[in-house]
Amino acid sequence: MNQQNPAQSSSPIGRDPASVRMRIEAMEKLLEGIFVVPGTNFRVGLDVLLDIIPVGGSMVAAAMGSWMAWEARNLGMPKSAVIRMAGNIGFDALLGAIPFIGAVPDLFFRSNTRNLKIIKAWLNKHHPSTAIIDQ
Repeated sequence: MNQQNPAQSSSPIGRDPASVRMRIEAMEKLLEGIFVVPGTNFRVGLDVLLDIIPVGGSMVAAAMGSWMAWEARNLGMPKSAVIRMAGNIGFDALLGAIPFIGAVPDLFFRSNTRNLKIIKAWLNKHHPSTAIIDQ
């Protein structure tokens, strides 16, 4: 049988900081940057697209963003950082709960990108071997 090495998997399933970093970066890209608006350098993801669905879409996006905070908690990040991330998610959900119009402010307040920066800063300090040079 041809078995795939978990370390070579395209979807990291480990609990180690490097695997968590890869998962949260993938989630942030899904939520904030699936595609670029033609003619601009503006990224749009599921977070904004789900805001088009009144109330429920915003809650789905908040649940997906909350997963990143849950991963941060599992890494052992301080409660203050996780609470700050929850505040970003809550504010984003409130903005998105405004029917139809809520997608507009969500284009500019990117809670998942903010939360990714918080997690990356902590990982770079406490697990520097997981750091990747951003382009």
